[in-house]
Amino acid sequence: MNSGQIMTAQLENGGTIDFVLDANAPRGGMKHTFFTPDKKYAVQFFNNPQDGQNPNIQDRIRTIVGIYNPTLSEQDGGALGNTEKTAEYFRSRFCWPVAIVQSPEFGIVCPTYPQRFFFGDNASTHGLNLKGKDKKSNWFTGRMRKYISSGELGDFRTMLSAAICLSRSIRRMHQAGLAHSDLSCNNVLIDPQTGSTVVIDIDSLVVPGKYPPEVCGTRGYIAPEVLTTMELDPRDPRRCLPCVSTDLHALPVLIYEYLFLRHPLAGPKIYSPDSAEEDDFLAMGPKATFIEDPNDTSNRPQDLKITIQSLSKGLEKLFLRAFVDGLHNPSERPTAMEWERELLKAWDRLRRCENPHCEKKWFILRDEREPVCPYCKTRVTDKIITLTLKSAMRGKQGVYRDCGEVVVYDQMPLYDWHVYSNVHNDEKAGNDMRAYICKHNGMWLLVNHGIEGMTSPTGRLVPKGQAVELKDGAVFRMTDRENGLLCEVSAI
Repeated sequence: MNSGQIMTAQLENGGTIDFVLDANAPRGGMKHTFFTPDKKYAVQFFNNPQDGQNPNIQDRIRTIVGIYNPTLSEQDGGALGNTEKTAEYFRSRFCWPVAIVQSPEFGIVCPTYPQRFFFGDNASTHGLNLKGKDKKSNWFTGRMRKYISSGELGDFRTMLSAAICLSRSIRRMHQAGLAHSDLSCNNVLIDPQTGSTVVIDIDSLVVPGKYPPEVCGTRGYIAPEVLTTMELDPRDPRRCLPCVSTDLHALPVLIYEYLFLRHPLAGPKIYSPDSAEEDDFLAMGPKATFIEDPNDTSNRPQDLKITIQSLSKGLEKLFLRAFVDGLHNPSERPTAMEWERELLKAWDRLRRCENPHCEKKWFILRDEREPVCPYCKTRVTDKIITLTLKSAMRGKQGVYRDCGEVVVYDQMPLYDWHVYSNVHNDEKAGNDMRAYICKHNGMWLLVNHGIEGMTSPTGRLVPKGQAVELKDGAVFRMTDRENGLLCEVSAI
């Protein structure tokens, strides 16, 4: 192999792509990677060429590149129901294969990760040379965090954003009929500065009922039932293989790590004093115990100051379902859609900490009657304004139901999903700001930035550029157009 030599690969779609030979090509568990001269694409081949000749592997990859692909519109041969807008949204959130290599041997072409998922200069304050390395999430959530420059670490708000981004991607993948099978810190890259994630190693996805998994997962993220039955023959009906429900264990493990910077099962409990290997197997497998299990405190660290009770009540319930009810009972685990919804509700309850030195900078306001930052114990001194959004019930004129709640902060933007009942905060929604909150001369105002038909509590029209004062008990329409939401103000 002559490093630096340009080779041309023939693609199954009839095209070609050039790649640069590299004697030190990055090599993973199954494949090695070369890059195109402009480094915009990665060309990957199997470490064992016989794997590439396996007709089942080839067939699975063809379906992943085609009819299961959420980064392609349905019109272009991608996932069912996908528009070009949603396909574009997920292109930056998945490193999805875009083509299949026919020769010199079977392989795949993937876009390279966006630059924000690589460490740049000065990423470490301790002399570690991280430049060019992938931003795997355990750099930020594990023991290596102390070596990362503070500017790279983000804050609680950006880590919550990353959790939303990941749960949305996994929800879309599951909707397409796929399971990842190896969802872990290695296969999800994270950028805490922007609060974004990208899911990688897509070509090993499981198509339920059609293509079995090739891998069992990564330590710490493997579902207990998979680890417990790993020694059984794959054809044994008692053997549990990676699938959607095992993704639904790995997903909350990652979310928990993003929000708490620790593993939900790694506590002080000793399961086997005589064997470290057996202890680890029991701790992550058949005897796994949530460190915050309210019924079993045997694995609870003594210095656990920040707990799931520092989050919203909805997120607390989901973590208990995932790691108590569902830890050894897969059918009880929350879906990716449930995680996405509750994380979004928590996002609308974010509050900026008034302590300028607070490391987390933001927190979820769980209880307006006890408004204290759980991280630095700083109490909120400002007035707490909550907007309860209500949608009209069909067939019942003048009757409304609660459909959302927003705890406001200065310069908070509001979007279509805060204005219309038929718009949800997902990949289909636009990101144009429609209104914003500001504090002016001691008054809290909701300023109309781009909404037609906003009305004041007295019923007058509020033109663009003008505002509604957010007084306790005020009720007004975000818009009088179809599907417009009603807004009720609470000020404490």
